[in-house]
Amino acid sequence: QVQLVESGGGLVQAGGSLRLSCAASGRIFSFYVMDWYRQAPGKQRELVARITRDGSTNYADSVKGRFTISRDGAKNSVYLQMNSLEPEDTAIYFCAAGFTRDDDYWGQGTQVTVSS
Repeated sequence: QVQLVESGGGLVQAGGSLRLSCAASGRIFSFYVMDWYRQAPGKQRELVARITRDGSTNYADSVKGRFTISRDGAKNSVYLQMNSLEPEDTAIYFCAAGFTRDDDYWGQGTQVTVSS
């Protein structure tokens, strides 16, 4: 059973930075995709960033140039570096992984709150 555990969320002022981590119980290179999603109160969950097995990355337009997804195979971990944070980035952030383009496994989420 694959487990994903997020960490690194917290409260930060606008303009600040946070780095989220997602530790996987399995080898991350066995996944086709590893993703970061977020869900703000009253809004639908949205895909924020994706990294595929070959290292390709994709970002939501709202975070391009500010967020960076990366991975460390030795630590079986995926990261989301978030810079220039805005109050609109406030949400619960989830790590997800899949053996196809669809996400099969989800973490429990970590809260990110950006104050103005």
